[in-house]
Amino acid sequence: MPSLSKRTKKTGNALLGCLLALCLASALSGCGGAGTTRPSSARSEGAGGPTAQARFGSVDCREVKCIALTFDAGPSENSARLLDALRDKGVPATFFLLGARHIEKYPGLVRRMAAEGHEVASHTWDHRILTRIRPDEIRAELERTNEAIEHLTGRRPTLMRPPQGRTDDTVHAVCRELGLAEVLWTVTAKDYRTTDPALIRRRVLAGADRDGIILLHDLYDGTVPAVPGIVDALKERGFVFVTVPQLLAPGVARPGKVYR
Repeated sequence: MPSLSKRTKKTGNALLGCLLALCLASALSGCGGAGTTRPSSARSEGAGGPTAQARFGSVDCREVKCIALTFDAGPSENSARLLDALRDKGVPATFFLLGARHIEKYPGLVRRMAAEGHEVASHTWDHRILTRIRPDEIRAELERTNEAIEHLTGRRPTLMRPPQGRTDDTVHAVCRELGLAEVLWTVTAKDYRTTDPALIRRRVLAGADRDGIILLHDLYDGTVPAVPGIVDALKERGFVFVTVPQLLAPGVARPGKVYR
């Protein structure tokens, strides 16, 4: 029989392992340690208000089973094919765009996203981890992206997604100042680790739930081919695709708050 000290040490190591696993899971899920607001809670804040209107029609997520499809780190050389697929399927998406080498390189695709009724939002200029830089640097990362998007679409973003989902009180404060709400996610296919469309599809479908926010990246080769199958399968389950603002309506995304 092991001694008490050995058993205590073993128990302590097990607890430490569990804590580390929880921390890692939190980071990968986009939790970032911050308190988050669920879409249903946001909707209750605007109870009695109008449903969200968009190019794809009015949707009341209090009554139907909604889910939001979101794409980070575009535009890319794959974005035109993605937009074609979304148009063919008749579903909207929310795009969290990067500035450097993306908005700069594909301004026409940014205009097209907005013109076709998708929500265009910020993913910062250089994809710097916001929790590691100074407030003035956070501000610059966000302001430069906002200005570029507004110049191309005529509409200043109201939403942003922090790189890797990493956020803290300083990020919240800067976002509040700039009129931005932070949007995390509930399911990711980790499409940055695979080029297999079937695997991406299975991962999304395994995690999809009502009021879910799906995180994908259209710049990876396996993602765009997976999208039609994801859309068809979720529609068969009774889901209605919406943008993030539609998901929150009749509530609205409030600057400085985090939604997931």
